Amino acid sequence: MRLALVFAATASMAACASKPKPQPGPVPGPTTQGPEAPVVPGPPGDVGQAAVPGSEQDFVINVGDRVYFDFDSYDIRNDAGPVLDAQAAWLNRYPSVRVRIEGNADERGTREYNLALGARRANSVRDYLVARGVSASRISTISYGKEQPIDPGTTEDAYQRNRNARTAITGGAR
Repeated sequence: MRLALVFAATASMAACASKPKPQPGPVPGPTTQGPEAPVVPGPPGDVGQAAVPGSEQDFVINVGDRVYFDFDSYDIRNDAGPVLDAQAAWLNRYPSVRVRIEGNADERGTREYNLALGARRANSVRDYLVARGVSASRISTISYGKEQPIDPGTTEDAYQRNRNARTAITGGAR
């Protein structure tokens, strides 16, 4: 009886032992095989990693679509200059692209005051881009004031994120 129990325990432990998972080898490409060989796709996640040049995704990822402002100000900050210079260069590289500058404000102040401040911020960005060679006819502006916050918080950090101007592509991108 004991021998049968020992044998059963050994068999169950052997059955539960896991085998190592096979490791995938290199994926053969069309240059390593003949023309009749099927092309094996790469691992998931490879598709769409790089943005198409001239696309909205290219603009947002490689250039940046948002600049920030100080409290109660529509002056372009020093840290916004490189982003706006990159936006101007990108827009000059893709002359068919049209954009809308969206001015935003934090929640402090009246609705009317923040709409006016958002408009001044959007116009400041437009003027900056035009001064760097972007045609004014390709740029429209709108103010959302405090109506479309990107951070609903009520801390100084949240207010800082909401004081911005976003450059949105409206047409002509790939």
